[in-house]
Amino acid sequence: MTPPSTVDSRRASGPSSPQPPGDEQWMRLALEQARSAAERGEVPVGAVITAGDQLIAAAGNGPISLCDPTAHAEILALRRAAARIGNYRLAGTTLYVTLEPCLMCMGAMIHARVTRLVFGAFDPKTGAALSCYRVASDGRLNHRLEITAGILEAECSALLRDFFRHRRDCGQSA
Repeated sequence: MTPPSTVDSRRASGPSSPQPPGDEQWMRLALEQARSAAERGEVPVGAVITAGDQLIAAAGNGPISLCDPTAHAEILALRRAAARIGNYRLAGTTLYVTLEPCLMCMGAMIHARVTRLVFGAFDPKTGAALSCYRVASDGRLNHRLEITAGILEAECSALLRDFFRHRRDCGQSA
């Protein structure tokens, strides 16, 4: 199946594909946010938002610590970015996140008019960018995002896998 035009299939195809400068650097910062979330007992997902080469916002998952089911890393980063620039529209920004976003987070990115989404690990159960749904390329919506997938995928996946393995070994649920 041919990927939708909003997906940069060169970069989404594998680790040897060319990447724009900065994608790995920003994803490493998102990974730091994810590790910080894990230290707080949250599912290790981190997000950063940039405009050009400027960091606008960063966040790690927070649903447990904030008692807020909407406190995903992407939502928290979007809130912080909007507050920082003083506008709920985030046109011209890129959102980097360690895990493929869910439906809620994709909807928020569309409403915020984020220009580009870059994610690390695919989420075959709830991913709404490419895996289960392709929200960003739905022609019925009034905004579409460019998507680059698989940046530092191995590191992002390993962080999640190790987190859940540890929780299972300790008899905890997430």
